[in-house]
Amino acid sequence: MEKSNMRYFLYARKSTDEPDRQILSIEAQLAELRDYAKKNGLAIAREFIESKTAKEPGREIFNEMVAGLEQGAAQGIVAWHPDRLARNSIDGGKLVYLVDTGKVLELKFPTFWFDPTPQGKFMLSIAFGQSKYYVDNLSENVKRGIRQKLRNGIWPSWAPMGYINDLATHTIHVDKEHAPIIKKAFELYATGNYAILEIREMVNKAGLRGRKLKKPLSVSNCHYMLRNPIYYGVMRYYGEVYEAKHKPIISKGLFDKCQELLKNKSKPKTKTLKPYVYRGAFRCANCGCFITTETQKGRNYLHC
Repeated sequence: MEKSNMRYFLYARKSTDEPDRQILSIEAQLAELRDYAKKNGLAIAREFIESKTAKEPGREIFNEMVAGLEQGAAQGIVAWHPDRLARNSIDGGKLVYLVDTGKVLELKFPTFWFDPTPQGKFMLSIAFGQSKYYVDNLSENVKRGIRQKLRNGIWPSWAPMGYINDLATHTIHVDKEHAPIIKKAFELYATGNYAILEIREMVNKAGLRGRKLKKPLSVSNCHYMLRNPIYYGVMRYYGEVYEAKHKPIISKGLFDKCQELLKNKSKPKTKTLKPYVYRGAFRCANCGCFITTETQKGRNYLHC
């Protein structure tokens, strides 16, 4: 196909979670790419604009552009850099395959050279590989930083209920408004005179709310709160436990007493219960108690 008859898709992408502030904004990319296309006489058939990470495949607008290329709506792509097109092996390999099969004849970048030759495709593969390496390395650096914070006794994520994130020191400190409510919940439950539903009613009336949705707590939220060791100074993160440096809200003794009550209330209360196969094997997703079994009219029913 003669270059004068070729049509191009213009693709601009900026991910909101990319820490590299040197990457041009969407508006800046569009201005640069339009100017680049005009200077080089490239006929733009359509512009595709996307605000989504390219770390994983599944970008809707990118896939729509690829479908258009496969159908022959354009024969080339104009983008700022190969890493705007792909940061994962599937999308990168898909573009290289489109070049191999002649669906894409040219890729134009103001900051990167490419032509559809063996050497050009090799360099393009390297560019996509470097983009993926950058993402993988960044992810590993973040994980390493989290592990180090945990070893240092610092909570690495959003503060749980009862604590507030200190953005200046990247630590957490006690929420003076809500911490007393949580402490009261532990104290009441430890008496053995209050059920989870009553604890839930108390904390909701006192104004305790979840961090994300700011809604009243559910029974499962209260169970999670009463089982969370962070309130006595121990952090549980993906199954591992670490000593914390933040100020505890309750004592370990109070926490242990609540755990014993939670444990006992999940056990059958009498030895005369029939030995059903699944009794004590599963927990309710809402309240955390064990699923039990009873017989009604000759049929066995599982319930919380």
